Amino acid sequence: MRLHTSFARGALLRASTIASLALVGACSTGDLLEVEDPDIIDAGQTQSAEGALGLANGGLDAFRNITAGNESTWLFGGLLADEWATSSTFPQNDETDQRRIQTNNGQVTSMLYRLYRARSRPSEAITALNKFNPTQRPVIAEMYLAKGFAEMQLALDFCNGIPLSDVVDGKLVEGAPLTNQQVFARASSDLDSAIAFANGTDAKSVQVARAARVVKARVLMAVGSNQYAAAAALVTAVPTSFTYQQGFSLTGGTNTIWGQGLSARRYVVGANPEGNSRNIVIQNALPFSSANDPRVPVTRSNSLGQDGLTAIRTTNIWGQLTSIDVVHGIDARMIEAEAALALNTPAGVTQWLAIHNALRAAPPKLGEVQPAALPPLTDPGTQAARVTLHFTEKAYWTFSRGQRLGDLRRLIRQYGRTQDQVFPVGIHFKGGNYGTDVNFPIVVDEENNSLFKGCLDRNA
Repeated sequence: MRLHTSFARGALLRASTIASLALVGACSTGDLLEVEDPDIIDAGQTQSAEGALGLANGGLDAFRNITAGNESTWLFGGLLADEWATSSTFPQNDETDQRRIQTNNGQVTSMLYRLYRARSRPSEAITALNKFNPTQRPVIAEMYLAKGFAEMQLALDFCNGIPLSDVVDGKLVEGAPLTNQQVFARASSDLDSAIAFANGTDAKSVQVARAARVVKARVLMAVGSNQYAAAAALVTAVPTSFTYQQGFSLTGGTNTIWGQGLSARRYVVGANPEGNSRNIVIQNALPFSSANDPRVPVTRSNSLGQDGLTAIRTTNIWGQLTSIDVVHGIDARMIEAEAALALNTPAGVTQWLAIHNALRAAPPKLGEVQPAALPPLTDPGTQAARVTLHFTEKAYWTFSRGQRLGDLRRLIRQYGRTQDQVFPVGIHFKGGNYGTDVNFPIVVDEENNSLFKGCLDRNA
């Protein structure tokens, strides 16, 4: 089993910058036969101020790999929801798009363990920084941010019953299955620590503190409606122009959302109606590719995707090296708007509408795209219709940034809707009908954890 074996070997706990120390110089035949595994670095090499910073760099790399630095649940969550459709030759992609995910899905397995690494690597960095470099408070704060973000994403995307294993004094401590709510609580605690450590006035501290406040507020929104007001209060001071970004380079890794979507054409922007002839109506799915919405510009073509079957639909929001907005001030405004709407009062509705229309009048830049101003929204008249409109607007503002799947689950969990009122339903354009999955399963490999026997449930 990958995670626990890796924990035991220490492979998940080594920063990439320190791994570069394992260079091979002039070697004898015996040396070559005993070549050092570059993924296993002697613990002594991390026991210094410089080593601690190297571990932090490894933590940031793991963080980037759960967003757009690798194929992640930001993409797969969009397949399970309605942001993307499959144009891949991989059956794992097709079954995810069809909402029929098997527990041996190799893509989901890789994504799960990348999320686990995004907890473990920052954890080791935090321990080393506190011991050898405790004045680096903004760096420690960013490690807590990375760890809390990974935990939030796990709870947003996976079933109830997530085991969170840890390493204590170099030894693996297997984690028992936790409910999504319990994992959100772990994330909330780590994000509190991020905010506490990022208490300086330097630019890095301010940036990390703002990002942690927004992520903490997202966690509170996912916990339940009784936390909406507290979530909104956390983000009031976060400017709409704020971004916490992760960058890319030709040598250090490119933007995978661009790579898998526009370049490799393994994903096409979600459509409704679906199919090359645009004749398969999908209940609940937003028409991202045909809405002509400037926030998600789409180019359609008769050229075919990787599968040789699906006409491509691409977006130029991201290029090969476009930085990704892990956190954006838009997220803060969406939290404030939803909290205002939840008041279900005339004043709350007025505030909710004003927040949305302010964004539409002066849209922030999204990746490589500067959207044109949009006409103002009008009140649809009922609370249910307002909720639908809110989450529709949010879907266009946050396209493929890891939020849509969690939001659809919240519509079920917190707004009383059923999965067949929220998720794509009907005939799938590659054959058969959509299934009923509303989250990712914890994969079968995790059963090597003696405390894990499968998801507690697959509920939203």
